[in-house]
Amino acid sequence: MNMAEEAREFFAANPDIEVLEAFVIDVNGVPRGKWIPRERAIDVLTKGMAMPRSVYALDVWGRDVNAAGLAEGTGDPDGICFPVPGTLSRVTWLSRPTAQVLLQMHTQEGESFYADPRQVLSHVLDRFKAAKLTPVVATELEFYLIDPVRSALDPVRPPNTRDGRWHTGQTQVLSISELQDFEEVFHGISTAARAQNVPADTTLRENGPGQYEINLNHVPDALAAADYAVLLKRIVKGVARASDLDATFMAKPYGTQAGSGMHVHFSVLDEKGENIYVGADGPSEALFHSVGGLLENMGESMAIFAPHQNSYRRLRPSEHAPTYASWGFDNRSAAVRVITASKPATRIEHRVAGSDTNPYLVLAMILSAALAGMKEKLSPGGAISGDDHAVNHEPLPTNWDYALQRFAKSSFAYAALGPKYRSLYTACKQQELSEFSLRVTDVEYDAYIRTV
Repeated sequence: MNMAEEAREFFAANPDIEVLEAFVIDVNGVPRGKWIPRERAIDVLTKGMAMPRSVYALDVWGRDVNAAGLAEGTGDPDGICFPVPGTLSRVTWLSRPTAQVLLQMHTQEGESFYADPRQVLSHVLDRFKAAKLTPVVATELEFYLIDPVRSALDPVRPPNTRDGRWHTGQTQVLSISELQDFEEVFHGISTAARAQNVPADTTLRENGPGQYEINLNHVPDALAAADYAVLLKRIVKGVARASDLDATFMAKPYGTQAGSGMHVHFSVLDEKGENIYVGADGPSEALFHSVGGLLENMGESMAIFAPHQNSYRRLRPSEHAPTYASWGFDNRSAAVRVITASKPATRIEHRVAGSDTNPYLVLAMILSAALAGMKEKLSPGGAISGDDHAVNHEPLPTNWDYALQRFAKSSFAYAALGPKYRSLYTACKQQELSEFSLRVTDVEYDAYIRTV
């Protein structure tokens, strides 16, 4: 079915729709786009919609990043955005009948636009296709439900439950009653996911107060897996807001509570549809080489896996967040967990990225590293036992500035993302880093203003 047919069929089945939300995903994973009235929707869906190219080079506050080269001095030209097939769907959490569609940008000449994160991942998958391989990918996203009423003195707090306000010391991991307390929210999320064909699977209570995790099913299409992660984040935030709550995917909203990660599970199929990570007597050489590639390039990828100042608060020992480039069998202390409980489902779990990341870029770096490891036949070294990291395991960058410096000079990032995107990403993050360097925190005033 082409896009014209899909659009006509959708609007025929949804005659009440009044407006279409059409959006792209920027460098920080933020949806940015326009509202289109119904009477213009089919025209936009079939002929495309113009948006400034600079939308892909905004900092996290939504400001132009001139050093990225897409705004100042260019005339800020438009690119043409076309819908991603299969993403036209209802928005279930708004009172006004609304549809949505995910877009990707092309140049005026019809070529894919290098600054579109979705196109970045697409180019990585072209390399798998050339090798006659297909990644099978799923993500797990952790997040917090929080009280929507905040102040400078109380910037984040858990929501009320039926028994009253949360105490931040509570964890209640895997509690069923905690899920029941917010049954309306999770039912709304499930309803929206079905309406948008997002394959949400398990929902569970996590370690922090008001922290939850939703898992997505494995799909043999990494672009779709990233789309689903982006759309699920939109769903969770939208449904929470409709329920008079907020949801945050910050990596570390509470300094003393668990951080939120985005764990990536993947395997690789050959031309026959067989999992190449399965060997005769356990994991295959291809799996071990993939792990070797992941570990070899992990340090240079940290600016993608931990893209914000707050991201590095999550990367602390004993937080179930990796601090070393290590691997292990079914070991959640390792950065890379090899899962072999079911032989046909043998796979890798990459545990480094936070929930605050751009899923397209995370998958681009992970899959590029795995492919490089297989091509170069890299060895991962020995598996860790427990959290016993040896001296030969590389400590991961736990400082944003250092991680950006490594990324900006990385030949791996150059090859994985392309030189122009590596430069664009670095420019956007450097502008954000510079802003943080100008802000004096309350703890600095508390410690120093009268003391030193």
